[in-house]
Amino acid sequence: MGKEDRPTKTEISTMTFSICEGGCSLSSVTRLDRAHECWNLVNARKDTANTGEIGVIEWAVSEKPVEYEAAVAIMEARAAEIAAGTANQLVWLLEHPSLYSAGTSAKSSDLLPSASFPVFKSGRGGQYTYHGPGQRIVYLMLDLRNHKRDVRAFVQSVENWVIDALAQFTIKGELRCGRVGVWVDRTHQGFPRHEDKIAAVGLRVKKWVSFHGISLNVEPDLSHFDGIVPCGIQEEGLGVTSLVDLGYPVTFAEVDEALRQTFIARFGAVSAVDAPA
Repeated sequence: MGKEDRPTKTEISTMTFSICEGGCSLSSVTRLDRAHECWNLVNARKDTANTGEIGVIEWAVSEKPVEYEAAVAIMEARAAEIAAGTANQLVWLLEHPSLYSAGTSAKSSDLLPSASFPVFKSGRGGQYTYHGPGQRIVYLMLDLRNHKRDVRAFVQSVENWVIDALAQFTIKGELRCGRVGVWVDRTHQGFPRHEDKIAAVGLRVKKWVSFHGISLNVEPDLSHFDGIVPCGIQEEGLGVTSLVDLGYPVTFAEVDEALRQTFIARFGAVSAVDAPA
C-alpha cells in the first residue's frame, strides 16, 4: 500500500476526526479503511516530528485530581480558543478521580455488573476506559496548523512520544495493528501470548486542533479495570499493566519529566504555566 492510498488533506480537513482504543470514528461519510491503519503502523517509527512553526506550547501540571466534567469543559473551551487564534497551545497533565468514560462506540454490554464508579459519556472515539488515581492523564490541545496537517501522522507522533518516554525507564512500548495505544509484550518463550496495554490514546481533532489525549498507567489499582471490557478488547492473553506492575516504582515527577523531555524532542519547546482552574 502506498501514499496514494491515504486520504487526501482535503478529505481530512472536512472531518471531525477522533481516534481512540477500539478504532477511529469520522463524522463525515469518508471512513478510513483498517488497512490504512496497518500501513501507518508499518511506518510508525519514522520521524513524524513537526516541520513548521511551533508557536507557544504551554505545559501545565495539576497537583490535585480534577473532576472529569470540569476538565472536559476547560479542554473544549481552550481548544475552541486555539482554533480561533486567541489562546496558546496547551499540554495539561492531571489525574482524575476513579471513573469510566464511554466513547462514541461504547457498547452497554461492555459495562459489567461489577462496575462501581461513575460513568461519563465522552466525545472521543472508542469504547470504555478507566481513569483514576495513579494514572497520568495528558490532554493535548495542539494546533496541527502549526505542526503538520496530517491527523494520522499526528496520532503516530503521540504514540511514539509515549514509547520514547517509556524508553527512559528501559520499558519497551510497542504498537499493534488494530489495537490503538501502547503495549508491552510480556510473552515468555514457549508460553501463550501475553501482552498488556500500558497507555491508552484517545484523540479528537476539530478545526485542526486536538483535544483529549493519553492516559499512562503509573500506579493505578489495576483491578478497577475489571468493571469494564477495556476498549472492547476481550482477546485471550491481552490485559492492562502499569510501570509499577512491571517493576518500576517511579514517581509522577519522574514520569512527568520523561514526558516533558521526549515531548520537546518531538513537538518543540514548552513553557511552564499554572494549571487551568
